Formats: sequence, structure tokens, C-alpha cells
Amino acid sequence: MLTSKWCFIVREFEESSKMGKQMTSSNTEMVHSSTERELNWRSIDWEKARREVRRLQMRIAKAVKEGKYGRVKSLQWILTHSFHAKALAVKRVTSNKGKNTPGVNGVVWKGAKAKMQAILNLRQHGYKAQPLRRTYIPKKNGKKRPLSIPTMYDRAMQALYKLGLAPVAETTADRNSYGFREGRSCADAVAAAFNALSKPNSATWVLEADITGCYDNISKSWLMENIPIEKRILQQWLEAGYVENGISYPTRKGTPQGGIISPMLANMTLDGLEQAIHDAVPRRMRVNFDRYADDFITTGKSKTILVNNVLPAIIEFLKPRGLTLSEEKTKIIYIRDGFTFLGQTFRKHGNTLHITPSKEGVLALIREVGTLIRKYTSAPMVILIKKLNEVLRGWANYHRHVVSSAAFKRVDNYVFDQLWRMLKRRHPKKSSKWLYKKYWTAAGKNWIFSVKVEQTKKDKSKKGKQKKKEVKVYQVCRVSSIGIRRHRKIKADANPYMPEYGIYFYERRHNKEAKLLEGYNSRQMRMAYNY
Repeated sequence: MLTSKWCFIVREFEESSKMGKQMTSSNTEMVHSSTERELNWRSIDWEKARREVRRLQMRIAKAVKEGKYGRVKSLQWILTHSFHAKALAVKRVTSNKGKNTPGVNGVVWKGAKAKMQAILNLRQHGYKAQPLRRTYIPKKNGKKRPLSIPTMYDRAMQALYKLGLAPVAETTADRNSYGFREGRSCADAVAAAFNALSKPNSATWVLEADITGCYDNISKSWLMENIPIEKRILQQWLEAGYVENGISYPTRKGTPQGGIISPMLANMTLDGLEQAIHDAVPRRMRVNFDRYADDFITTGKSKTILVNNVLPAIIEFLKPRGLTLSEEKTKIIYIRDGFTFLGQTFRKHGNTLHITPSKEGVLALIREVGTLIRKYTSAPMVILIKKLNEVLRGWANYHRHVVSSAAFKRVDNYVFDQLWRMLKRRHPKKSSKWLYKKYWTAAGKNWIFSVKVEQTKKDKSKKGKQKKKEVKVYQVCRVSSIGIRRHRKIKADANPYMPEYGIYFYERRHNKEAKLLEGYNSRQMRMAYNY
């Protein structure tokens, strides 16, 4: 009896010691695995990842061009299951502007370990999309636009499948579609409109169309039948629903605004509209199509052509897709009366087309600048200058490709007047001469608002903790100094996933001058635009 009890005690002690060793080793493995994940994320060769993904995307584009859709499906499967594509998808959602915006679960991926774990967790088997978090953002007309925010995991899945869908979308896209496409911008759409309307014998009538709630009304059945993507995954996104004020709602139609893949789905829904319009009209009617996302214009030789041929063709094209034109916002306009497209006003004076920043856009900028100056009246001048420069530079770079000298001067004059009034209130006992010397001569140029700030920095050239003082000058950007440079429109047939256009896109991406024209006259500019 004693021997058996003693054996039992010894055996129990040995088992407990073994369990302790196993727990210690498992804890050590967990520590090592977490460290390895951090190292693995930091040691990813991103150039190699982009190169491998681009190689597969080029093969997909080639298969689409040859009509081999079975091969397209196989290559998409390989791409969406590859490590490099998953790594790029996670990198995108953790490095864009929405990286700190969580979905309904409140989860945000921060740190190398969390990002590496996200790559390992991205898998298609058993995937179920979570509901979207609904918020509202203000529109220009005072109304609010619904914005649906997916979770980080759903965003990464959308970014992953977008990598496989992008070559298909680019290869089958309309020639004159410029919104949410690689290498294309609003400036290209404006240049295309210039090309269609600037000649002396160009079309004189313009159909300015507006689709009612494009994203919110796209037919789910049409998307399921026509988008070449894994149907189960697409169905999860389209039927995820959304949560607003703690209440869940189903999604009955449309693709939610806020998802990474939503603009591409909307683009693919509207692709083919250009060909449908050209098929509906006889030749030599000067019908040209220009689309940026869901905003598009169509030119015509006469109003009759637009009313009897073009408009019915557009309505017929949109009908199976669940979309309709807005009767209030869809207009047919004579070119001499002018119209606004993408924030620019197009109007012909005689045989000369003038494209200028719209009055509404200039007034909106003026209001924003005035609000900023009043908001930061008591703040340090450096903060005010940085905030003003962000707004002014962004607006000026957008409008620098059109006839905007008068608008630039108006904005500069308004900024000067507002800053002068602000300083008069800030220094009521100082003279105008003192204000001028204090705030308009620091940059070494007359009448440029600027301030000098002393900054203390470590002197790396000397050992120890020695510091040196530097005087840095901050100045408000003068919009007129940015200058006017015409934009060189992208080639209509250019495809970033075709090898013959590789050098072309590389030049446009890395050489700023490749997108800008020299100081041409109107005839030379038309020749440069005419691709």
C-alpha cells in the first residue's frame, strides 16, 4: 500500500513538472512567434511584392484582351491567394487616410505584429462580411451623403480582390472614362472636353447628365451576373447591411459608398455607355463622350440629335442596371451659354473656348479661407500659415491647367485683405508701417505674408548635446506664383497593365513635365491634345 501510494505521488509530481515545462516552452514559442511576426512584416520586400503582383495583373489583362475568361478566373484565384497580394492589401488599408477609422467592431490594425497577423488571417474559406458603420458627410448643396465604413478586415479583403479585378476593369473600360482609374485624373477629363469643344467647327450643344444616386441604386442582380469576381465574396459585400445608431439595416440595392472596391464596381457598371451612344447616332454628328465616375457630358452637332438619339440610348443603357437620370439636373445646354463640369466653367466666346474655375468653387474657397483665418486668429502664425497653404496650394494645383489668372488674383487679394484685417485687430496700437515690416518683409520679398521663427536643433557635426539655433521663414503661398501650365491629356487607349505602355506610364508617374505642355498657342495645343 505504501509503495503504491508513493508511486502515485511520484507519478503525479513528474506529470506536473512535464506540464510546467510544456507551458514554459509554449510561452517561449508565443514570445518568439510574436517577435518573428514583427520581424517578418519589417523584412517584407515591397518592391518584389509589387513586381510579382504586377506580373500576374499583366497576365490577367492579356487574357482579357484575348477573350480567355477561364484563364482570367484561374489567374485571379492565384493572385488573391498569394502572400504578396495579401501583404499589399494590408499595407494599403493600414497606410491610407482611413487607417485610424474603425468599423462596427472598433478594431484598428496598428503595429507590425497586428499587420502580419492580418496577412495570415486573410482567407476566403468561411469569409463573412460584417455590417458597415453608417455616417453622413455634408454635400455642397447642404444635404448629407451617406458613407458606409467597413471593418479593417473587410477593407483588406476588398483591396485584395481589387488587385485581381483592376486589370479586367482597365482593359474593358471606355476610352474616355477618367474617374478612379490608374494614371488618370480630373485634368484628363477636362482636357478631353477641351479637345471636343475647342475647334471652330466643334459641337455646339452639350448634354450634361446626372445619374440619380448612382452608388445607392445599382442593381445587385446585374453586378452578380456581369462582374468577373468570385460570386460568393461579392455577394457578402453587397448584402452586408449597415448599422446606424445601434440599429442594423439590410442592404437591398446598390454598392455602399466608402468601400475600397465600390468606385471600381460603379465604373464597370457604366462601362459600355460610350459605345452605346456612338451606336445610336449616325456618323459625323460630332458626338463625343466624356465621363468622370458618374458625372458625364455628351456633345452633339444639334439639340435634336441629343434629344432624339443620345438621351434615349442613355436611358436604355441604364435601365437594366437599375439606374435613372435625374430630370432636374440633366440639361441640354448651348455652348455659348456655358456649363459647369468638374468644377470648371466651359463657355465659348466667338470661336474661342474659355475654361475657367467656376464661381461657386471660388466662393467656396473664399469662405473656407475666411473661416480658417477667423478660427486661428489667436493661434501662432506658423500654424495659420500651414493651414492656409494646404488649402491654397491644393485648390491652385487643381485649377492651374485652365484660364484661371483672374481667379488667382481675386483669391490673393482676398487673402491679403483678410490677413490685414486680422492683424489690425490683433495689434490695435501698432501702425501700418510696423505691421508691414513685421509681417510682409520677413521673406525678403515685398508684400508676401511671412514670419521668422527661431528653431533649436541638435548639432550632429559636434559631439555631445550641443544645440544650434536656426531661423526658419514661413510664408503664405501666393496662388498667382504657382503659374498656369496646360495639362497633357493621357492617351485614350493607354492601359497600365499592358507591357507596350509601361515606359509611357513610368514617364508620366515619375516626370512631372511629362504631364504638362509648353506655352503653346491654341492651334498647337489642339494638336497636342488630339490623341
